[in-house]
Order: sequence, then C-alpha cells, then structure tokens
Amino acid sequence: MSRERLLLAAFGLALAGDLTSLLAEFTPGHTVFKPLLMPLLAAYAVCAWRSGEGTAGVPRLLVAALLFGWGGDTLLLFDAELAFLGGMASFAAGHVCYLLLFARYGKGRPYTLALGLGYGAALAGTVALLWSDLPADLRVPVAGYSLLLTAMAFRSARLGLAAGVGGALFLLSDTLIATGIAEWPQLPRPDFWVMLTYAAAQYLLTSGVLAARPEATPEATPDANPEATPEARTTA
Repeated sequence: MSRERLLLAAFGLALAGDLTSLLAEFTPGHTVFKPLLMPLLAAYAVCAWRSGEGTAGVPRLLVAALLFGWGGDTLLLFDAELAFLGGMASFAAGHVCYLLLFARYGKGRPYTLALGLGYGAALAGTVALLWSDLPADLRVPVAGYSLLLTAMAFRSARLGLAAGVGGALFLLSDTLIATGIAEWPQLPRPDFWVMLTYAAAQYLLTSGVLAARPEATPEATPDANPEATPEARTTA
C-alpha cells in the first residue's frame, strides 16, 4: 500500500475512533482522536499532491487551511469562551486560505445566481434567527465568522462538485455548533453530527483542491520547488 493510501486509511481510522467515542460518550477517546484528524489529512494532501508523475512542491495554502482547522479543533476541546473565540479565529484563518485557493484554481468556472441567492438567504436567515439567543458578547463575532464561512462555502463550488459539497457541509457543521450555543433543541448526540459533517467537509474540500490543481511550470507557480525541472507540475 502506498504512503498516500496509508495516510488516508489512518485518517479514516482516526475519524471512526472519534465518531465512535462521541456515540459512546467516551470523552477521553474524543480528546485523543480529534486532534489527529487534520494533521493526517494534511499529510495525505501533501503525498497526494506529489503522487502524479513530475509533481513537486507543497500545497502550502491547503496545508495551512487544514492546520488552522487543527488549531480550531484543539481549542474547541476546552470548555471556555476564550478557547471558543480562539478556535473560531483559527477556523476563520483556514477559510481565508481556502478562499485564496478557490481564487487561484477556480478561474473560468462561473457562479450561478441561484447558488449566490441561496447562500445569501441562508446567511441572513440563520444570523437573524440565532441573534437573540446567542450570548451578547458572541453575537458580533459569530455574525462576522458566519459571513466569512458563507463566502467560503459559496466560492468552493468553483472547484467542482466535491469542493462545493464540502463547503456546504462545513457551513452545516458550524451552524449545528451555533444552534447548540444558542441552546436550541438538538439532535441526539449533537457532537457526532458536528464532527461527521466537519470531517466530510474537510476531506471533500481537500479532494476538490487536489483535483483542480493545474499543470504549471515553476515560473507560473509561486510555491514551486526551486529544484524542479521546467516540465514539473508544481503549485501552491
């Protein structure tokens, strides 16, 4: 089995362990498995990026997006408002990385008006409904984060179906978190559904970016390996 497949299998096993821990309400298992997810997915992304013939370089923005996700995952393990705000900031930085990736690799793929209107309505409706039920000091940060998250979800569609679904699932996952903070009625085992949709979102976004990487020369790609030959494919 290739290193790429081993890393993807390790990601799947860690996710299975985390989801099982959440279903069983086994907090130590969740504490162990959750921080493993994004580093394993980032390592997989690097190997997958280089797996093609002549491929070099490191997908720096993609790795950064996933590691910012790891930062958010780790901080949200702590039940404190400051940790929550720090985790939200880390995820926000990851969304900025994704937006830069979508701008780089999504050129020439048009948006649809219906998709934009749908995401706009979802943003406005969700923030309006949650506003009065959120703690007062979290309302503005949550609204600002929601705007950035919705922009990421909307623009993810430019990389194709996989990334577009990933963006939508990320929005769904964080909306579930927000409804929990607002103390709305929850599904049974709400953390299970949050992690399931979140992990699927990150995997699909990663797959979409990997599928969209173009063939390029070192001169055309800012993050190219300086030792790569002119025929090498390299990207950021």
